[in-house]
Amino acid sequence: MGPSFDVYENVPELIPVRDAARAGDWAALRGLLGRLGSVDDLIIGMNAVAETDGSEQLLERAARDFPADPLPRTILAKRYAIIGWGIRSAAFAKDVSREQFEQFHAWLRRGEQLLIQVCAEQPAYAPAWYVRITLARGLELGHTEARRRYDRLRAHHPHVYGAQAALLQQLCPKWGGSWEAAHGFAAEATREAPDGAMTGVLVADAHIEHWLSLDGQGAPYLRSPGVLHDLRNAAAISVRHPAYRPDLSAVPAHSTFALAFSLGGHHADAAPHFAELGDRASEFPWSYLSDPKAAFHKYRKSAREATAR
Repeated sequence: MGPSFDVYENVPELIPVRDAARAGDWAALRGLLGRLGSVDDLIIGMNAVAETDGSEQLLERAARDFPADPLPRTILAKRYAIIGWGIRSAAFAKDVSREQFEQFHAWLRRGEQLLIQVCAEQPAYAPAWYVRITLARGLELGHTEARRRYDRLRAHHPHVYGAQAALLQQLCPKWGGSWEAAHGFAAEATREAPDGAMTGVLVADAHIEHWLSLDGQGAPYLRSPGVLHDLRNAAAISVRHPAYRPDLSAVPAHSTFALAFSLGGHHADAAPHFAELGDRASEFPWSYLSDPKAAFHKYRKSAREATAR
């Protein structure tokens, strides 16, 4: 069976959010999002709305009808970013046409203009700064500006994993960063986070990105004692710590650790994460593999065998 990569099967709490977005019911949607308990859960709820085809019509209407509410404008900016990224595609920059880049940047600039206004009105509004970190990357505003936006968010909300993961992408070499910067940020944020925080997942995120950059030659990298130590420590103080409380990010968190340990051949270490997942998995980072479903089955089997010995 499984795995299911469908976010709504894996996180049924998001089904009413999706349905309200599809129905164009802003009042219901605002109520559902308002009941989410943390900034990270709100980010996931916002992304579910922004990824709903056609939701820009609902959000544009809500932004007009409720000009004092930052939420519809923030989600609308994220929706514009998703539309723009769809035009750009996931191709390497050299394979993206000039026309694609122009349209991509035009959509991102629309989102940026909305959020400049939101952040001027409510400088401590974390969801807007989260989206602006991603916009900075797409608009090629540079590491200094991306970090400035993250620091503005962190001043009020210091351990928002969604924002940290967005900045981590900016710090990777594929966006002009370096592995020293990416691993350094993941390690620093993890050290500063309270026990049981999601932040430790950043360490696994960074190692998977590094593995991917090695173009099929990354297995020895993930097998190294230093990387294994990093992964074990990060898991122990985040999703495997007694203080950890699963939230809407639980499936992506355990998926990331399960994949990172498995790619390095550390199957016994991957086992507890597969046990938590059951037949669930997140699209990212499994989408980095050519056949995510087959890989999940193979690695889960190896994890079970490792713990049965």
